[in-house]
Amino acid sequence: MVDIRIAYQGQLRCEATHGPSGSTLSTDAPVDNHGRGESFSPTDLVATALGTCMLTVMGIQANLRGWQLDGMHIHVKKLMTTQLPRRIARLEVSFEVPAHVAETLDPSAREALEHTAHHCPVRLSLLDAIEVPVSFAWGGGGDD
Repeated sequence: MVDIRIAYQGQLRCEATHGPSGSTLSTDAPVDNHGRGESFSPTDLVATALGTCMLTVMGIQANLRGWQLDGMHIHVKKLMTTQLPRRIARLEVSFEVPAHVAETLDPSAREALEHTAHHCPVRLSLLDAIEVPVSFAWGGGGDD
């Protein structure tokens, strides 16, 4: 169990403290929802959690198999519903794997890494109501 304590700071800002490490982060409501947009919104953290979870479990897999993934990037685009209730409608995930990484991974390694990303704990926790298209650009050349 992980203990996270969250304090409301006023003006739609919260500060969360991670119990095990003492690290803190702030959230702010987005400008389009009465906030200042000066930090991650709670739904931004969902998108962030998805991307970092995918990369983390891929990194675990790579470490176990002796693969090097340094330099890999991920871009997560969060789209909210336009009608109430307000919620995340879609999280578009794009991986960009630099050529120096891609050239060291055979097709079975790439397939294993993609499978790992699709089955990270955060992805498996998201409801089917959220679309999560995922693309991989092996050797670079994504839309970023």
